[in-house]
Amino acid sequence: MDRRKKKTRQAVYDAFTHLLETKTYSNITVQEIIEEADIGRSTFYAHFETKDELLKALCTEIFDHVFSDDLTREKTHDFSTGSRGLKEEITHMLYHLRDNSRYIKRILSCESGEMFMKYFKDYLTGVFDGELGQEKEHIPRDYLLNHLVCDFAETIRWWMGNETFSPEEVSSFFLETAPFMQMKPE
Repeated sequence: MDRRKKKTRQAVYDAFTHLLETKTYSNITVQEIIEEADIGRSTFYAHFETKDELLKALCTEIFDHVFSDDLTREKTHDFSTGSRGLKEEITHMLYHLRDNSRYIKRILSCESGEMFMKYFKDYLTGVFDGELGQEKEHIPRDYLLNHLVCDFAETIRWWMGNETFSPEEVSSFFLETAPFMQMKPE
């Protein structure tokens, strides 16, 4: 994508997330996004067919970074060096979710929350699938994976309403309450 298109998409993302700070997803119109981004209607529709597609693109951009294997030092955290196990991956995710909590809370508070959680669970499935060790033979692997993904997704929903805990603490809470999960040896 060329620099001009990236700049336009960023303006739309910024406008959308700014609006999410004061309005619920369902009450935001495409016209408001266009006005806030200071772009034309045709420009918006050249990038996104609908507001739902904009939400999906924003989630994809957030999740692609959060779940990236290439970690760099960032403003609020640094996971670019040191060990990179599941605890570190989860904690990294939590930092990004906390950093974006202003609008993630708004997304989760209305009908867009289910769409956000679906995209989030799709990404989580990839992360947790690679981390399950030898499970109990009488419990199907796909059941364990679903349980783990749903448990973590609901942990995020809980945490967004109760941010008194640090990402490290929430990561520990989650891993300590998933005793069935045997981490792969490093």
